[in-house]
Amino acid sequence: MSHLARCWSVGCCALALMFLAAPAWSQEDAPKAKKQAEAKKAAPKVELEYPPKLPGGETMVTDTSPDFLIATKELPAGVKIAKTPPTVDFMFFPEQTYRGNPWSNWGESVVANGKYYCAIGDHLAPQGCAYVFEYDPETKKIRTILNSKKLLNMPEGHYAPGKFHSRLGVGKDGWLYCTTHRGSTTITTDEYHYKGDWIVRTNPATAEQQIVQAAPVPKHCLPCAHLDPDRLILYGGSATGSNKDTSGIQFWAYDLANHKMIYSGPDGPARAMMVSKSTGKVYYVPGNGNSPLMRFDPATGKAPEKIEGEIGIRTSTDETKDGKIYTAQGNASGTELYEFDVKTEKVKELGQLAIGGERYVAALSADATGKYLYYSPGAHGGGYRDGSPLLQYNTKTGERKVIAFLHPFYEKKYGCAVQGTYAVSVTPDGSQVFICWNASRVSGKVWDCCALTAIHIPASERE
Repeated sequence: MSHLARCWSVGCCALALMFLAAPAWSQEDAPKAKKQAEAKKAAPKVELEYPPKLPGGETMVTDTSPDFLIATKELPAGVKIAKTPPTVDFMFFPEQTYRGNPWSNWGESVVANGKYYCAIGDHLAPQGCAYVFEYDPETKKIRTILNSKKLLNMPEGHYAPGKFHSRLGVGKDGWLYCTTHRGSTTITTDEYHYKGDWIVRTNPATAEQQIVQAAPVPKHCLPCAHLDPDRLILYGGSATGSNKDTSGIQFWAYDLANHKMIYSGPDGPARAMMVSKSTGKVYYVPGNGNSPLMRFDPATGKAPEKIEGEIGIRTSTDETKDGKIYTAQGNASGTELYEFDVKTEKVKELGQLAIGGERYVAALSADATGKYLYYSPGAHGGGYRDGSPLLQYNTKTGERKVIAFLHPFYEKKYGCAVQGTYAVSVTPDGSQVFICWNASRVSGKVWDCCALTAIHIPASERE
């Protein structure tokens, strides 16, 4: 099983499992392991403070430092480091007033109308709560625009989702759309009155929130969704609520304007797909694999059809102005980057994205020119092992460049290690990259909170 497949399985089912399998022991390891176990047993339990706070009561801090350009390990040949360090704004998200299980981000973010939108959740079950936030780069403030618990208002003992796992999308109608997902695989059952998850929306202008559709796929969770903003069609891939359900992942297409399902059928995508803004067609691979490549055309409403090509789609960019969509998928040797031409429907392999041992890339964002892609490997929490880097990929030259290493800078200065992300978005002009981080305030531990970085990319690094 690939590293990526392990990450999918662990990330969606049981976060309590750690990120990498433990190494094999030798006889020489035993005394060392015994001492470590004894030290751990003797160490006092750390009681974390909620909400998480910055030193001095600050709500946001801004830094620029040459330390952002110091690699934590040797980089592969050809990988460059920026010459000018960026300026970075750092802050914790609101609503984290109690201990989550843990507080975490699982879905891709979006930049729209000059604002950044992302989601976090408490991962609790059977009743959890998830939030969508708006960050304003002008005021450098965050506000809550969607609260799933308040919106759904489920009775005591009834299932309530603990996260938004889907990609966020803002439609031409001005509403932001997303789908809910469980916090545990054991509670989407009849015992907790589970009927299915929800398509929901919020209006950023007013913070009004609405249920669009309850249980569009009955008894299924909705971890995967991608909005066509112009046609107001939401596409998705489901997950069975119970392991007794043998129906598997369903691919679905929902008409938001007319509140009706266009299509729902088997062999859907597990985590991501490609939506062509210019043609309206949708492309995906069933499950977590690289083939077969499927195409769905909402204009016909007919069942998806197989086309030529193999491609990995754990994450995808929006279509660029020259008709390209870029995707990433992990494999045994690293993270492969692909280019898909929506006009010819041809796939091109572009090479590896990873720069170290962390290969899981779950968010990929392109600027308006289509020249630069931004991402951070180690989505499921291992990114800090490679320095929690923000990377820039030049689609014209194939060059990979580290814009900043964000670890261990924030752990040393503010006691917070940014460990991994599923949400990276760049502004159209390429001047800022926003990242919603799963973070830890206890060294070496699984994350316990979520934080935001707004990274100002120096003009000299994006000419």
